[in-house]
Amino acid sequence: MDSIIVLTVLVVIFALTFDFINGFHDTANAIATSVSTRALPPKIAVVLAATMNFIGAITFTGVAKAITKDIVDPFALSNGSIVILAALIAAIIWNLITWYYGIPSSSSHAIIGAIAGSAIAAAGFGILNYSGFIKILEALLLSPFIAIAAGFLMMSLFKVIFRKANLYKTNKGIRILQICTAAIQSFTHGTNDAQKAMGIMTMALIAAGWQTGDEIQSWVRIAAATAMGLGTSIGGYKIIKTVGGKIMKLRPINGAAADLASASVIFGATLIHLPVSTTHVISSAIMGVGTAQRVKGVKWGVARKIVMTWIITMPTAAALAAVCYFILNMFF
Repeated sequence: MDSIIVLTVLVVIFALTFDFINGFHDTANAIATSVSTRALPPKIAVVLAATMNFIGAITFTGVAKAITKDIVDPFALSNGSIVILAALIAAIIWNLITWYYGIPSSSSHAIIGAIAGSAIAAAGFGILNYSGFIKILEALLLSPFIAIAAGFLMMSLFKVIFRKANLYKTNKGIRILQICTAAIQSFTHGTNDAQKAMGIMTMALIAAGWQTGDEIQSWVRIAAATAMGLGTSIGGYKIIKTVGGKIMKLRPINGAAADLASASVIFGATLIHLPVSTTHVISSAIMGVGTAQRVKGVKWGVARKIVMTWIITMPTAAALAAVCYFILNMFF
């Protein structure tokens, strides 16, 4: 019994650590466009993002419930606490590696791949809830393409709306609009990304026998939202540089279009209780905006590097989690 308590406490600590790292790792996603276009100074942008992330995180729980039950059945895991702890450690390691190198990889892919890899290491491939897992994979794979299309359409619409406007005056006004879009972007980020840690903590409580349903307890919601907000307040300036300037040269009108396009995709996924990668969605929206303006304006070499990271994140995190599981299993 003592080991179950220790493991559960460790899972909660590591889940909040993951959420904290996710906050500063993914801060760039929410504010990169507004910082790079100088709509907001970095420090003010980070405070705005942290506040809106917190509000978004405590508002919804649908994605958290999907994480709790759609990848693996927490009631079927005989050593679920070790499985979850191994997944968290692997996802944190991957997030820190990609943050260090300034690569906007997906925290969502990392944690979902890690949960699957750790569970498979513990109980074989049969432990996966394939219907739910495939649904999540479809959301993760399709959302970037939807975001590209949304970015393209939003930028095309902006080009029509502002076709007769003075460029300088338009940019000045759009910068004001972009403050609003950055806030919306940060809110939607919280509604989806912070939910993942909530779902993991709920899985741990179920695996330990301390909870019998998939309801997200109030303290779990507040703790995860706070960790995400605090992490966001630190900021991830290396990734801001990549997302905000290396994919394409951004002007205020591009940034506002990308923010609105990506926020609509993320929030749409939240409403249907599906986790998506905010990193993928926002980077893809920027690519879509750039394509609508000028295909050659998108730095496809950087985009290819980001896409390659997307592809390797889930299997790498799964393999790391399997190794972590076998190591932890020797001690607990």
